[in-house]
Amino acid sequence: MWGSCTAELAKLVRRPANWFMLGIAVALGLTFTYLLPLAGATGASSGAPGTDRGLATTMPGNLVGNSIGGLPVFLGAIMLVIGVLAVGTEYGWSTWKTVLTQGPSRMTVYSGKLFALAVAALAVVVASFATGAITSALIASSEGEPMNWPSAGSLLTGIGAGWLIAMTWTVLGAALAIAMRGVALPIGLGLVWLLVIQNLLFGVAAPLLDWVNTLQLALPGANAGSLAASLGASEAAPGIGELVGVSQATLVVAGYLVAFAGLGGWLLRRRDVL
Repeated sequence: MWGSCTAELAKLVRRPANWFMLGIAVALGLTFTYLLPLAGATGASSGAPGTDRGLATTMPGNLVGNSIGGLPVFLGAIMLVIGVLAVGTEYGWSTWKTVLTQGPSRMTVYSGKLFALAVAALAVVVASFATGAITSALIASSEGEPMNWPSAGSLLTGIGAGWLIAMTWTVLGAALAIAMRGVALPIGLGLVWLLVIQNLLFGVAAPLLDWVNTLQLALPGANAGSLAASLGASEAAPGIGELVGVSQATLVVAGYLVAFAGLGGWLLRRRDVL
């Protein structure tokens, strides 16, 4: 079991695409949560056109909300792609047969992949917190503002919630890759759901139709957005809104994580991998 875990983790670390996706995730997070609000505040104070969200949103006290605010939508899309690549490339490169003839069972290999993806998801979340902390400290220092950091408990809670959301989208990507035995179609369908359908339900259909509003309360995106909002993520960000309580949001997201993992394992065990 541990051999499969270390082998899958080594594969993730040595693939340049995963480092590229990590860089994109960090860059997007910094751009939308720190650089754009800072540019808007600077433009507004100089009289230039721009939207001033205020420097307060970029201060260290908002580190938790800023770091997890992108996970329900655009950073979640990055995590889904990482999950698809980790599993779908085995079909594209026809390496499943090689992996499975080395001795470990399908479930052992699958468990190793989930372990590696859990580490990858945690790495992305921690990187988001670390780069956010550095950026907010620099902004606060340059503006002469006090550095009122969140408590250690708040940071740990935020990292845990961020990992839960990130891991859910990652495992969804892995399950889609197993179901469709490839990379391109799972990525396409996953991104359409995350970036288009989910936002249409949240922003367009739900306010108009009561049954859609009720339905979305059971979907992973709405609950992930509610969990992020409860920890301070700005509701101006896509997919963020406190629609349900924090307990329900946590349980629903965790339930989807277990369901996606179980579906992927069941499909891998029942079907021919070739």
